[in-house]
Amino acid sequence: MFDSRRLGEMVRFHRKIARLSQSELAKLSGVGKTAIFDIEQGKATVRLSTLIKVLNSLNIEVKFTGPLMSLFAKEQQ
Repeated sequence: MFDSRRLGEMVRFHRKIARLSQSELAKLSGVGKTAIFDIEQGKATVRLSTLIKVLNSLNIEVKFTGPLMSLFAKEQQ
């Protein structure tokens, strides 16, 4: 199961591989250093918009899948 703790571990892993400090990632993402700390600690109340900025900065793609996604995509056309 995927939860905020695992998401934090994933962000920390990618940040370290990229050789970025929390401050550097925060600046690159346009968020505060506290937001990076909170994400990496698995805090569940981080704003989605903040999380998306950080994931985009680390080139982590988010994909939504589910049994009704193809139907949803057709409706959006």
